Amino acid sequence: MNGGVDVARNLAAIHDRIAAACTRAGRPPTAVDLLAVSKTHPLAAVRIAHAAGQRHFGENRVQELAAKAAEARAAGDLPDLRWHLIGSLQTNKVRDLLAVPGLELVHSLDRVRLADELQKELHGTGRRLPVLLQIHATDEPTKHGCPPADAAALLDHVLVRCPNLSVQGVMAMGPQQGDPAPTFARVQSLAAELRRRSGQPLPILSLGMSDDMELAVAAGSTLVRIGSAVFGARG
Repeated sequence: MNGGVDVARNLAAIHDRIAAACTRAGRPPTAVDLLAVSKTHPLAAVRIAHAAGQRHFGENRVQELAAKAAEARAAGDLPDLRWHLIGSLQTNKVRDLLAVPGLELVHSLDRVRLADELQKELHGTGRRLPVLLQIHATDEPTKHGCPPADAAALLDHVLVRCPNLSVQGVMAMGPQQGDPAPTFARVQSLAAELRRRSGQPLPILSLGMSDDMELAVAAGSTLVRIGSAVFGARG
């Protein structure tokens, strides 16, 4: 339990929701992965989810991500945790992020300057960092991301100038209010266009959270980011 929240039961319910949404969309349940968003929740909650079979966890802030990863490594009982950064990344936090053990994927590559800073830190290491292009798919000023019209240029820059970055696809958020389906459809179409013009597979489409995951799956999402439906209200 996590403060009275049954994390294991919630994870099972989310997997059922994913499977049902995939069935309605004519997709196999294995087409959609679950990222458990553990931001603001303690490592104890991550440990409960891990015991229930979850391995991939998302964090918004580099400082919190680094602290949890360090705590997990010190404990030594969670060697296969895989961490995702889903929040905005400042260039002055790049070095701290790259030092995180188990860093799996950065969802928030949204500008050339950030790509260049990541490349600068990775140059000569032999390491390739998987990233997603974060797309600002709504007009909401509180959200971040690359404008859709600039996504192709950003991808081209990474492919030409940043050999230590491996673009795996795109990430976006739906609107805070209203029907997210049109937004998801636009992002799916953008991802298809980026694949077509670049020749890159870009297999990951990171769309959907606790309240709109079914619509995201219908739009082709391959990775849903679920926080409150797994861990309860933010800690």
